[in-house]
Amino acid sequence: MFLAEPQPTPADLRFSLAGIPVRVSAWFWLAAGLLGWGISQAFAAGDQRAVLRYLVLWISAVFVSILIHEMGHALVYRFFGQATQVVLYHFGGLTVPTLWGRRGARLPQQQFLVSAAGPFAQLMFVALLIAVLKMAGYAVPFPIQAIGSQLGLYDGDRIESPLLFALMYFLLQVNIFWPLLNLMPVPPLDGGQMVREGLLTIGVPDAARIANILGTGVGGVLAWVAYTRGEPYLGIMFAMLAVSCYQTLSGGGRWP
Repeated sequence: MFLAEPQPTPADLRFSLAGIPVRVSAWFWLAAGLLGWGISQAFAAGDQRAVLRYLVLWISAVFVSILIHEMGHALVYRFFGQATQVVLYHFGGLTVPTLWGRRGARLPQQQFLVSAAGPFAQLMFVALLIAVLKMAGYAVPFPIQAIGSQLGLYDGDRIESPLLFALMYFLLQVNIFWPLLNLMPVPPLDGGQMVREGLLTIGVPDAARIANILGTGVGGVLAWVAYTRGEPYLGIMFAMLAVSCYQTLSGGGRWP
């Protein structure tokens, strides 16, 4: 499956955060850069020398955001007594269980909380970032204008530094839109896993099959919407997820 853990390479970055091993695939940086090329050009406004600076900020924002997401999963795993490692790669990130002892996130309700923890961590980061900016007296570069206006987030001083403004915008955009997409009920995204574990928690025996049926339909619709709105990368991702769900239903794939 295309969301499987990539093989280690000598070019991978390795470090430990809060006692949890983290591996960053070399392909992660390339994928993040490709995703951010368009928005970096938009912020540079024709200044080709500035594109690289904005691209570095975008890649940094993506790195921090996905790390927050995966650490949310990993810390809840650890709360339940499960050791893990975090891998960042070209499709985002994975939190991979390692040693299974007597304890661990084995129950459906525990797995539900593990899945929810990643998007929740990102959204809490958004709340913290907004709070810090407002307390400092700044207008928040919130990426959803209707909501930002309703909440009064645009009141305050504008962030004068173009680079700092861009960084705040990138962090808010990635940590709002990406967790919301990840909550879509399409296995093996967090939303799809939450559907499965939620159904298992209430005693539905065919939970995995129902989750994959839902994922096939929702993934296909989201792929079509993304393509029609000029988001080819997003369209490809959801199309592949829909196909993966369908293959699992047909017996050609496996979702543990």
